[in-house]
Amino acid sequence: MSNSKMLTGKVALVTGANRGIGRAIVETFAANGANVIANARTEGSLDDLCGALAREHGVQAEPLYFDVSDPAQVKGGFQRLLKITKQLDVAVNNAGVLDNSLLGMLSAKSAQDIFATNALGTIYVMQYAARLMMKHKQGSIINLSSIVGVFGNEGQVAYSGSKAAVMGITRSAAKELAASNIRVNAIAPGFIDTDMVRTLSEEKFKERMDSIKMGRIGTPQDIADCALFLASDLSKYITGQIIGVDGGMLI
Repeated sequence: MSNSKMLTGKVALVTGANRGIGRAIVETFAANGANVIANARTEGSLDDLCGALAREHGVQAEPLYFDVSDPAQVKGGFQRLLKITKQLDVAVNNAGVLDNSLLGMLSAKSAQDIFATNALGTIYVMQYAARLMMKHKQGSIINLSSIVGVFGNEGQVAYSGSKAAVMGITRSAAKELAASNIRVNAIAPGFIDTDMVRTLSEEKFKERMDSIKMGRIGTPQDIADCALFLASDLSKYITGQIIGVDGGMLI
């Protein structure tokens, strides 16, 4: 983790921040001087983390509970956010759900839930975040896609479809918001060591590992470091891009 404070003075919202990649992003942003607003669905799940980040890094760290898949909850969440701060410099759409089902076994409810969170949730949060950013004529929106959104994967028709949607959403929003100096980019993680991948069979796990040219599984920190770059002024002329963070899985 960098010792320089790349995000001092910035305010960042991160959805799905209670574990895995989202948690690593919140921790990295706070360590780099950002005031963070950490989101999750489960009430109370971020209270301890936010308290620890505020003490450790001397930043403001506030939990904000709402379900990104519910437009009414997103609206209410942003109304509460406005009481915390009138400034929003960075929004990270990380909240996501995964349900592995072969096409013939995929239920309508599962497909709808996956798209509601992964794709529509990204749109709902972006709508409110962009309005706030427009007032200050600057901002960075970072959406989490996936390597399977680029190339697909058996047993993940709905999930990969939702993550492909995130890429289209990102590129279109980048075109709309560029005139307001709001950048919109996506990160497409490869095989990352999170709770999600630990449910794979030994055989599947080895198969994925064998496809990674760098020979190691990715970490949530690898994704957080890319998010830090996209949140910072180092990327101020970068928008509409999908950045693969996959250790050469596709070379």
